[in-house]
Amino acid sequence: MEGVRDQNYQVEGIESGLEIDKSGNAELDDDGKPKRTGNVWTASAHIITAVIGSGVLSLAWGMAQLGWIAGGTTLLIFSFITLYTSNLLADSYRSPITRSRNQTYKQVVKNNLGQVMYTVCATLQYAILGGLLVGYTITAAISMVRGHEAACSVSHNQYMIGMGILELFLSQIPNFHKLSFLSVVAAAMSFAYSSIGAGLAFAKLVSVEIGNGLSVAEKIWRVFRAFGDIAFAYSYSVILIEVQDTLKATPPENVVMKKANAVAVWTTTAFYMMCGCFGYAAFGNNAPGNLLTGFYEPFWLVDLANACVVLHLFGAYQVCAQPIFNVVELWSKKKFPKSKFVTAEYSIGIGKCKFDLNFWRLIWRSLFVALATVLALMLPFFNDVLAFLGAIGYWPMTVFFPIEIYITKNKIRRWTSRWLGLQLINTVCLLVAVVAACGSIQGFTKALKTYTPFKFKE
Repeated sequence: MEGVRDQNYQVEGIESGLEIDKSGNAELDDDGKPKRTGNVWTASAHIITAVIGSGVLSLAWGMAQLGWIAGGTTLLIFSFITLYTSNLLADSYRSPITRSRNQTYKQVVKNNLGQVMYTVCATLQYAILGGLLVGYTITAAISMVRGHEAACSVSHNQYMIGMGILELFLSQIPNFHKLSFLSVVAAAMSFAYSSIGAGLAFAKLVSVEIGNGLSVAEKIWRVFRAFGDIAFAYSYSVILIEVQDTLKATPPENVVMKKANAVAVWTTTAFYMMCGCFGYAAFGNNAPGNLLTGFYEPFWLVDLANACVVLHLFGAYQVCAQPIFNVVELWSKKKFPKSKFVTAEYSIGIGKCKFDLNFWRLIWRSLFVALATVLALMLPFFNDVLAFLGAIGYWPMTVFFPIEIYITKNKIRRWTSRWLGLQLINTVCLLVAVVAACGSIQGFTKALKTYTPFKFKE
């Protein structure tokens, strides 16, 4: 060990406002935290890493339930709504009067909508992020098993456990500021497997009918779940403010974040349309819940795509886990500021390779990753997990809170044309969330009839 330093300068946390660093340390920002170095490309990489994840692989299945016109239109509508509301949220990063930074999503909600909404937002945010970690673990396991026959005969449990073990190590990355390289690599991997999946589907194009062989009731439930899958594919607002907090102060963070939103949303929409449309054209009503599981040849290309999925999910897992890690650790430092176990950082070095070790971070993050892995082993219902996460997460976090914050900040009066337009968006997305939740619950109910704990069921 090359040394130890106290990290009490961080104890003010994300909820207590700004605290100017009077030491003049160039490595620290205006609130005593590590200097922000992010830009439009690192922010875009973080978003793409979080968004083009397991959701993109379910879009062919979603398109199969909705058809060409409804499916394509739904994708475009969700992309426009996501971009619009994300830009509203980006404008809330700094308080309009004091210009102080709101460093987390829940802090934005607290300072604009009050304590009750803050509690609701915090509960939803961490539940959704935790659920995403479970979903990523399931998706990684699917991608690690090669071929349809293997999926039927080989247990996925060891692959989920392997994913958890690797995330134990990656979880020791201290914060978002250190994730840029991992996100860039993960974003590149997402482009790779999305392109391979779309290309394989394009090569298999066939003409098919929608909904062939399904009862009317089953078709309706599938349509509802498809809405949830598509909504899930655009759910990144839960980490938007945390990503924005990595950006340099100049140019203004909201200007840069809006550019990153546009780059990320339109890039992901292009890949979504390719994967969704080509996958539907290739498989028709039989489009699989995970697009890559529908291909067996060429083996090397399918294996390469699945390897890219796994590498991508390593990074996506950390992007979604960091807000949970940080809130617990900041609370711990405020609660036990004199505890070396909680606050001390030990510098470990082997040659030129150096990293910081904190015992509390090591233990608590390892336990959290282990819990997420166990939940993935217990509830491996891939499509239904995606639909439910999309249903409960998209409307409140991506639509309701940004719109309500915008209305409050700008003092928009009731029943004006702008207020009515915003509430129309709110209402439509709420209705979509309700039907998607109903569809996912029906899927859960159906899956539970043949459910065996710790036995994979796709």
